[in-house]
Amino acid sequence: MTAYAIAHLHNPAPHPDVAEYIERISATFEPYGGRFLVHGAQHEVMEGSWAGGVVVIAFPGMAEARAWWDSPAYQEIAPLRSRHIASDIVFVPGVPEGYDAGATGRAMRESLPGWPGPGLGRVLLQEYV
Repeated sequence: MTAYAIAHLHNPAPHPDVAEYIERISATFEPYGGRFLVHGAQHEVMEGSWAGGVVVIAFPGMAEARAWWDSPAYQEIAPLRSRHIASDIVFVPGVPEGYDAGATGRAMRESLPGWPGPGLGRVLLQEYV
């Protein structure tokens, strides 16, 4: 299942080290099947705030994303970025083929206290004990 490395770059600014990092990063993730999905694009904030930039790299799976992050090639260039750009970076797995958000919502609703179904008796019993 596809996994994503997502970076929120808080203060991206031009710097020679950052330029070198950008020049070299693709060579570090390509051996792990990584590819840029978002890089250097302007974003449009629809809700909340998101100052800075966003980068998204796709990998075949979480194992490949972690292997890239831990690789000597990436660890060698990471300080070129981290010394100059404050970032939040997360890895997140994608959803499986055929994922049904409606089914997830229904399961969530059915697990809520007071929802008619198997859990209702426990909720009523708790109110009277």
